[in-house]
Amino acid sequence: MIGIIFLTSCGPSIKLAIPETFKQQATMQHISGARGNKMSFANFTTSKIKRGAHVSSPGWGRRFFLENLLWNQIGIQKTEAVTRERTKFRYSLTDGKNRLEVYAAEEEFTKALEYELFNSKSIFNKIGQLQQYAYIFSAIISGDTTQNSQNWELLMTNIYDRKAENDKNLLANIRQEDDGLVTNGTDTIFIKSLTIKQTELNNGKTGQLPFKVLSGYELSTNDGVIAVIDMIDRNIWFYNELDDREKLNIGAIATAIFARTIHDAKW
Repeated sequence: MIGIIFLTSCGPSIKLAIPETFKQQATMQHISGARGNKMSFANFTTSKIKRGAHVSSPGWGRRFFLENLLWNQIGIQKTEAVTRERTKFRYSLTDGKNRLEVYAAEEEFTKALEYELFNSKSIFNKIGQLQQYAYIFSAIISGDTTQNSQNWELLMTNIYDRKAENDKNLLANIRQEDDGLVTNGTDTIFIKSLTIKQTELNNGKTGQLPFKVLSGYELSTNDGVIAVIDMIDRNIWFYNELDDREKLNIGAIATAIFARTIHDAKW
């Protein structure tokens, strides 16, 4: 299991702590240009990332006419806000010998109840209560047609439904847990999000953060961990026993995760 640790020196900083047992069997590669429109690491290079239109559709859901007859008497207006976002991007990744094409798409849906004090001038005059959230990230990783290789399909999701989960927490937030998998129909790579809640300071004391912080992803097969994606320092840790084809596939997965825009804007 990969751990996460929070350290402070001159100022606060969050670090992904790679266990020594895995670190001794892995090699780290820093991704230059991560979150940009072109990335590179070691002998791997992406083409320029071609992005489609980023479509955002904010709007209103149900109208609470009868309820608001009561809420308005105490200066409160209740509404339901609904937001949908979607975007696509594509690029290629090469190690100088082989090339993969990546076609990816992001979709997000959010529904929340909003309670507004319409006679207040305070900046805290509106409270939102999350009702539903759905984030879906999918990608097709395709090899050259001249190569005898299977396409890989990636799917990562993060879904919340207050009613279905019977969540009594009035101030629930979006969980940073977009887990998933990548498969070619024969082999499967599991993607597990890594978050931090407990903190460890350089004076030896520990504390708790008020919320979890997404710090990376662990990639594994049934045989164990094969890679770690460090979202904070923008690194990939490759298990040393991987061959060139496996490293290229993992590189495509990692760069696709870094290339996201809807998800990246939330954290």
